[in-house]
Amino acid sequence: MAEQDLNTIVVNRRSLEATVESAKASVALAEIDLQNTRVTAPQDGTLGEVTGRIGQYVSIGTQIGSLVPNDVWVVANFKEGQLDGMEAGQKVAFTVDALGHRRFTGTIERFAPATGSEFSVIKSDNATGNFTKVAQRIPVRIAIDPNQPQIDKLVPGMSVVASVDLAQGRAASSDGK
Repeated sequence: MAEQDLNTIVVNRRSLEATVESAKASVALAEIDLQNTRVTAPQDGTLGEVTGRIGQYVSIGTQIGSLVPNDVWVVANFKEGQLDGMEAGQKVAFTVDALGHRRFTGTIERFAPATGSEFSVIKSDNATGNFTKVAQRIPVRIAIDPNQPQIDKLVPGMSVVASVDLAQGRAASSDGK
């Protein structure tokens, strides 16, 4: 009888130890869930189009807002024929339609690895047998020179017209497209 009681106590003890371990695991999961209640941005900036609400449950990959970084730049779409003579580091002047065609300056940072049409969702297909040469546009990223008046009023999506004074004295100009 005493041996049976001892076996029962040992079994109950193991069961209680398992319950304690399960409770510890539940606490660890709750701590992870608590850490996941705070959403942090990958960089400094301004939030726009916030669709998330306080208390809303979201899963990984759910878009709950858009972040506009503090570091702004311009992407000018130059025709491929205008790129001859352009290099990273060259000075650029551009005007912004929404700011009364105010003139700003910047520097070419880099050229896109492909034309804008290569990145489009719907690709153009010239498989009809007729071919018309269409000049493609190459996105050129322009870093904006700091400390210019009204620079803080630039926001994504504004139309600009950019021009680069090429070494030969001729100028290449994007037309805001």
